[in-house]
Amino acid sequence: MQVHLTLKSSNTKTGKIPVSTTSKHSCPDTCSFKDGGCYALDYHLNMHWNKVTNEERGTDWATFCTTVSGFKPNQLWRHNQAGDLPGQNNLIDTVKLKALVQANQGKRGFTYTHYPRSGQNAIAIKQANAQGFTINASTESIAEADQAFNEGYPTTVVLEGHSDAVSTFKTPSGNTVAICPAQLKDNVTCETCALCQKSERKVIVGFIAHGSSKAKVIKIIATKG
Repeated sequence: MQVHLTLKSSNTKTGKIPVSTTSKHSCPDTCSFKDGGCYALDYHLNMHWNKVTNEERGTDWATFCTTVSGFKPNQLWRHNQAGDLPGQNNLIDTVKLKALVQANQGKRGFTYTHYPRSGQNAIAIKQANAQGFTINASTESIAEADQAFNEGYPTTVVLEGHSDAVSTFKTPSGNTVAICPAQLKDNVTCETCALCQKSERKVIVGFIAHGSSKAKVIKIIATKG
């Protein structure tokens, strides 16, 4: 599985932290946006993603993990601006994930996943979170977000939109959804916020649908209820 690491991101929303990209083969079949709607399919990022997938850029997994292990202590970094956890179809490769979790010891890595939260996947995700590598359950409906959050996962949810006057709201289960601060304020980045890296946070993070496929995203999540 090919993975590329940018040591200092130029993305204005991410901030100047290390950011990785994993080949498209990593995306599980359960991702609602795998065949369209994913923000990573936008032109420039998709071009980069294709080159990683075709092994024109990046390294193998072991080399990637070695580089991560060399990050300075407490380094904040984002795994996968595009792509998902190592795995195939709907099953996480727990050996590769454990290697990354080990490499991340003493650092503050975080990512998001659409892999099913069941069986060995559930065990692997929860173990990673417990050992300092934050894996957010990425969901497409408030109902699914409530379920994941109530099961103990740090959770994010994609939203159709929001009122400019609202930065938080309650779900039917009484959980709080906080809109991504970097989407609300121009002076906030992942580097300065790091909310998604906090695995024990008390809120679900909401991401407003954006990018060239916004209409497609809204159509998909509308079917989720």
